[in-house]
Amino acid sequence: MRTLAYPLLLAAATALLAGCGSAPAPVAPPAPTAAAAAAADTTAPGVPCGEVSGAGGAKTSVVAHGKVDCAAAAQVLKDYFAKLTPAEVNSPDGPGPVAVAEWTCGSGPDNDPVTTCSTEDDRQIDATRG
Repeated sequence: MRTLAYPLLLAAATALLAGCGSAPAPVAPPAPTAAAAAAADTTAPGVPCGEVSGAGGAKTSVVAHGKVDCAAAAQVLKDYFAKLTPAEVNSPDGPGPVAVAEWTCGSGPDNDPVTTCSTEDDRQIDATRG
């Protein structure tokens, strides 16, 4: 009996060790959370929304991202530009950040014609001086 037990033990150990070097079984990725799924649904490519008058009356092209309609995007930018003081407009770093209701807006300096407004829930408005 003793001679039969050792070969069986060696065969079992060899089979066990052979499995150690093989690749692990694939694991399914975790299901997206409700917030991630909502963000994926709301983050749309930029939607052109026309123009508004920016600081100093410059024509500024508006693009909305996420769940924000063009009328709301234009109004946020109008409110932002109306809120700026001359000192903010002439700041070497550009004006901002400035709160406009739930939005936070900021602009680049004179050589950077971009204004961006965003919210905590990933909505965004971009505006570019023409």
